[in-house]
Amino acid sequence: MLAEDQAMVRGALASLLGLEPDLEVVGEAADGAEAVAVAARVRPDVAVLDIEMPGLDGLAAGARIAAEVPGCRVMIVTTFGRAGYLRTAMEAGAVAFLVKDSPARELAAAIRRVHAGERVIDPALAAAALSAGPNPLSGRERDVLAAAADGATIGDIANRLHLSEGTVRNYLSSAIQKTHARNRIEAVRRAQTQGWL
Repeated sequence: MLAEDQAMVRGALASLLGLEPDLEVVGEAADGAEAVAVAARVRPDVAVLDIEMPGLDGLAAGARIAAEVPGCRVMIVTTFGRAGYLRTAMEAGAVAFLVKDSPARELAAAIRRVHAGERVIDPALAAAALSAGPNPLSGRERDVLAAAADGATIGDIANRLHLSEGTVRNYLSSAIQKTHARNRIEAVRRAQTQGWL
């Protein structure tokens, strides 16, 4: 099963995989919620999911598919080769993580390997994930940084998260320190790059 929000990319992948004599695309989805529904209906052996999709992203959809369709092995294929995304995907039950700039024949080979029970991870991303270490941010620090990502004021963030402005400042200060950033904008950027948000 393929889940990719860009119809042309999804169609091209389906066509290329359809040329493989031992692979069959049994379902397609344009977003994460549809991916979960399609997986529940067609019960695929392997689900290939993009991360960036509208609504439910590929990581969240993959976690739900892994839980709701136990025989399905989840693969993440993405443009965004971030170490933090890899870690999040593996924690959510994915067994493979590939970057889209790989040749199509590598995707088919990876699907076969995943179906055979192997884990398939982009080697450069695996090395980056190991060197990045674990997510240093607490849940509340992530919430506050995520709320700050769109340029919201301290007051806006406090109202949105039902916190006092002083508490928001404390969480932002802590997150800035933990990400080794100079300000909250840089902290947001660093946390997003590492996949911590």
